[in-house]
Amino acid sequence: MMTSQIMYMFTLQLRSCKKSLLFFRHLPAFQRADRYSFLVEETTMEKKQSLKTAFSNEKGEFKRKPSQFRDFVTKDGSSRFKAEPNRYHLYVSLACPWAHRTLVVRKLKGLEDAISVDVVDYYLDMDKGWKFSPGKEESCTADTVNSCEYLREVYLKANKDYTGRITVPVLWDKAQGTIVNNESSEIIRMLNSEFNDFCATPKQAALDLYPSHLRKQIEEVNEWVYKDFNNGVYRTGFATTQEHYDAAVREVFTALDKLDNILSKQRYLTGSTLTEADVRLYTTLVRFDPVYVGHFKCNKKRVIDYPNLWPYLRDLYQTSGFADTTNRFHIEHHYQESHAQLNPFGIVAIGPVLDYHQPHGREKM
Repeated sequence: MMTSQIMYMFTLQLRSCKKSLLFFRHLPAFQRADRYSFLVEETTMEKKQSLKTAFSNEKGEFKRKPSQFRDFVTKDGSSRFKAEPNRYHLYVSLACPWAHRTLVVRKLKGLEDAISVDVVDYYLDMDKGWKFSPGKEESCTADTVNSCEYLREVYLKANKDYTGRITVPVLWDKAQGTIVNNESSEIIRMLNSEFNDFCATPKQAALDLYPSHLRKQIEEVNEWVYKDFNNGVYRTGFATTQEHYDAAVREVFTALDKLDNILSKQRYLTGSTLTEADVRLYTTLVRFDPVYVGHFKCNKKRVIDYPNLWPYLRDLYQTSGFADTTNRFHIEHHYQESHAQLNPFGIVAIGPVLDYHQPHGREKM
């Protein structure tokens, strides 16, 4: 039985897993082997049943809970949240694909001077949540708005009775001292349309990632890409039964095959125009080979094995707004250090080597 599986069965809770890791990491190899043998013998079916992670339900299937702050910033202020420069603030993780969406759109729209950003630690403490760790790594910041140590405190400032999930991204209103929205798909829509008066250039103000003539097509693509790929990699990685893993991983690769076929005929997902559908795909696609192939067991094929997806990914990466918001250090260290139930020793893999700067040739399509 694999070491990670044994450790996983031994840890009845993630907290106890962390304590166990500190003990195991200091044991000589032969003692660890003996201890593992003992754990295998002592593990019962009743214990196995209790070893469901915080990410999956009792059936072993990963279920994502909906975001709870769903207000909207509007250009005219009709929503009580009026679009204004320097009023709104984003809390993000550079590791998180959902938060990454907002950073890409903020950059594409030239809103860096209008909307400020703080970046949490790449390591996610499963008990305390996202932490601000200024100085730990050059991209980690303090909470420059609310001076909080943990993102949980920001949520409680918005609602002292809040008991839901503490997630990124968060769009914070400095004027009213509250959270406007913590749903990435809605935040990127606001950044796309409501802040055009504050974009750095007229070209960025004119950029429309959700044009009216493509909206039906964008929504259709978003629906299945989210279900089968964006969220599908999580359903695969956090599955705790073979049945749910098999079902989820099949959908992941069916989606990748379908995407590769679409991109064999056109430069972007909806044709010749870059849209939010491409942004939403990119933030999962760029994490696939470095993390999801190994960490989430999505190892049937890699992005670099696809004749159209790999050039497409390079095309996006080489577009301003994508590479400069992509931080592989945070991505790789977050997943592999934070998910002790999947990677109990927190060892971060060395690879892979990926050259995103190779010519892609898709500008000819």
